[in-house]
Amino acid sequence: MRTRTLLLLAIVCGLAILIAGGIQLLRLGNQESSSTLLAMGQPGKAGDVTVTLISSSVPSTDRSTLVTTVTLGGADDADGLDGFTLVGPGKVASVTSSTCAGITIAPVECELTFATDDMQGTSRQLIFRRADEQLRWVLAADK
Repeated sequence: MRTRTLLLLAIVCGLAILIAGGIQLLRLGNQESSSTLLAMGQPGKAGDVTVTLISSSVPSTDRSTLVTTVTLGGADDADGLDGFTLVGPGKVASVTSSTCAGITIAPVECELTFATDDMQGTSRQLIFRRADEQLRWVLAADK
């Protein structure tokens, strides 16, 4: 092949990549955020479940755990509590114990306990994921 032909092919390939990147950028820019930041006491809906964070505290006897109280309901799912995680620097914690056996159709108040012994700092966020939707509460932020 001639040098001129190779240069033209390189320019055409570069333009094709540039156009494809621009189209992808427009697609991503038009997407709505699937994470909803909520305040304590504010109800949120993820999929078919409604969740309200009532309180969050570190027990005075065991500083390596965090207890949150939530009201949840809207679906009958024994494994629904698996959607809760506690995120902090250096660790993501799952529910270690709960006063509920799962999610029920009728709203129920539950205490969820998370182990925080390997988390650094004081920043904590409670996250609930269900049906490609996410609810998020900031429990404590590093200053």
